[in-house]
Amino acid sequence: MNFNELVHHRYSVRAYKPDAVEQEKLDLLLRAFQAAPTAANRQPFRLYVIETEKYKAELQQLYNRDWFVQAPLVFGVVAVNDEAWIRRDGVNYAMVDATIAFDHLILQAAELGLGTCWIAAFDPTAARQLLHLPANWTPVAFTPVGYPADEIKPKKRRQLVELIIYHSEQP
Repeated sequence: MNFNELVHHRYSVRAYKPDAVEQEKLDLLLRAFQAAPTAANRQPFRLYVIETEKYKAELQQLYNRDWFVQAPLVFGVVAVNDEAWIRRDGVNYAMVDATIAFDHLILQAAELGLGTCWIAAFDPTAARQLLHLPANWTPVAFTPVGYPADEIKPKKRRQLVELIIYHSEQP
């Protein structure tokens, strides 16, 4: 599958098989995460790999959906704010860099036949408690990782004309 096919094939999985993720595939996911570009190559993030069965109750406090704890693993990405590059206007790029790395992992998962579902609507207090985060670390997103037990559904996307602005067209 080429990249264009991959990005159009990937979908948010909401039903998972209990089958374990092979170590070789897990290693590829982690390497994809590590390979992501970051502002000034700071890599201001950490990835938590959580075994679902061991932390099922805590994970359900974090995001209370049954399907969220069906996969054997849940990954959480955290921004480490004091390690980030900061633009001259004061914008900290830790969350941007963390999301880029997480998306690399998610696309690698799709290429390997694994399902994911980006979760941003989690309880940040529960996330901090589960991961024992220091004050300057910010939980960004979570995803189950496992083999899909559902079927891909057609995606509704906005038309390009609604999303793209060519600079020359601005008033």
